[in-house]
Amino acid sequence: MAEGQQPTDRKATMGEVKRLVRRRIRRRPEHEEQSLNIYPMMDMMTILLVFMVMQFAATQANLVQSAELQIPYSTANIEPSQSTTVTISSTSILVEGKGALQLRNGLVDPSQKQGGGNGFLITPLLNRLQEHRDALKVLAQRNPQRPFRGEVQIVADRRTPYRTLIEVVYTCGQAEFKNLRFVVLKGHR
Repeated sequence: MAEGQQPTDRKATMGEVKRLVRRRIRRRPEHEEQSLNIYPMMDMMTILLVFMVMQFAATQANLVQSAELQIPYSTANIEPSQSTTVTISSTSILVEGKGALQLRNGLVDPSQKQGGGNGFLITPLLNRLQEHRDALKVLAQRNPQRPFRGEVQIVADRRTPYRTLIEVVYTCGQAEFKNLRFVVLKGHR
């Protein structure tokens, strides 16, 4: 071997390896952490949610009559407005399409009412209406142009017993739904 030449098969020492690694690490730029800020996206989704809820609430209710639900006729010309829908069929009571309780021969079971058979307050219906009222109040706080007005439209089978109808009206009032409308079909039979 000539003088001044180093052997090629010599192994690097640990110090040399560490020095080489540090030198290469210094040459590379520091990694920039890139993340997605989701707060503006959450704000946008909240706005879209409120818009969609208000859009769906503003559409007319499509009512399908069946053997359990036959709506009475009227010659009134008032158009329905946006409000909570309580449906009374011969077998059940629904709030916005979700079941609140079952009926027996069109009547509320006395065990479902405060005060038993003589009571007017239907407990499961009150609970469902209060849940719905609380959700509407939250929406009203976020959108002051559409305050909670306590409006409810009652869609009742024309064969609904008067007692059941009065109990539903009373329960709506107790849940702060005080502006009532009854849904009827236009025209004569």
